[in-house]
Amino acid sequence: MSEPREVYFEITLIGPIAKVAAVDGATGLEVCVFGPTRAVERELKRLAVAKLRTRLASESAIISD
Repeated sequence: MSEPREVYFEITLIGPIAKVAAVDGATGLEVCVFGPTRAVERELKRLAVAKLRTRLASESAIISD
């Protein structure tokens, strides 16, 4: 089981769109997701974390090759 990672979020509202940036505290790697402003913030953050985990796994696979 992996240790929990610190993730920082930035939410920017652009008209009817919410941009959620998630940054990994250990590596500084950042990903963004977009959704409607009426979406539940918790769900947008969950989606951003899922994308960040996928990106981190991809980055570690590239480094280990």
